[in-house]
Amino acid sequence: MANEVLRYLEPHSGGIYLDGTLGGGGHARLILEASTPGGRLVGLDRDAAALAAAQANLAAFGERAILRQGNYADLAVHLDGLGIGPVDGILLDLGVSSHQLDTPARGFSFREDGPLDMRMNPGEGVSAAAVIAEAEVDELKRIFREYGEERWAGKIAREIVSIRSRQPIVTTFQLAELVSRVVPGGRVPQRIHPATRVFQALRIHVNGELDSLRTGLDAGWRRLKVGGRMVVISFHSLEDRMVKQAFRTLATGCICPPRLAVCACGQQPTVRVMTRKAVRADEQEVKHNPRARSAVLRAMEKLSEGDPQNV
Repeated sequence: MANEVLRYLEPHSGGIYLDGTLGGGGHARLILEASTPGGRLVGLDRDAAALAAAQANLAAFGERAILRQGNYADLAVHLDGLGIGPVDGILLDLGVSSHQLDTPARGFSFREDGPLDMRMNPGEGVSAAAVIAEAEVDELKRIFREYGEERWAGKIAREIVSIRSRQPIVTTFQLAELVSRVVPGGRVPQRIHPATRVFQALRIHVNGELDSLRTGLDAGWRRLKVGGRMVVISFHSLEDRMVKQAFRTLATGCICPPRLAVCACGQQPTVRVMTRKAVRADEQEVKHNPRARSAVLRAMEKLSEGDPQNV
């Protein structure tokens, strides 16, 4: 959704932008080009391999591109370390990158066999294989249901515990095959693979993605200049609901009971929601990139500093 990102961010020369989910640097390159000659961009990513790819992709921009390994939830720490104050724009393109999905050794996809890892930073946290090996039935069920909205969460969790007592589940094919066997109709050819929701749930859990999003939305809003903009692209209904609610809370004015004739709370909107309806990829982009089918973009503009109760 390159055109939409540029339309809502409106990069300009002299502006400072933060791409909290750098990936290979595709969006970052567009932002730097649009903010020529004086715009700067700070790019963050948890994945060292993604940073290396972005470094090569953005080399021509020299010191205008500042890249760091880290979680966008810690964006304030990184900006402080660089001596950068408020920024003009923030982009968060959530979920897993194409490079991660297409690299079997990372374990994000069931399309090819690989180790069941799923960590965005392989140097931190525990792998998906460790979760599958150690979590109790109720915890596995919660993960699949809460993060994957998986209808058969309990049945899949019980089968995992039964199988792992006889044989470790350590590869993507092993887990995908187990889910296909357990889910009713799982072996019938269909557009969405029956293991999709389970893999999605494990990835979100392993990487603490919803916690990062919750923290990152608050930290990002606070670090924007007045007039600055935030654009978030999500691929999962839980993420999109969180973004929508955060933006709505920030855009809410008076919260006094309707019976009061005069406002007593004094709360004013601190942002303007720029996307009353979620923006989705058009048919041409989906045809070129099928993964864009589930992309949802939301954007907001900061109006004032304020101090809302909850973001």
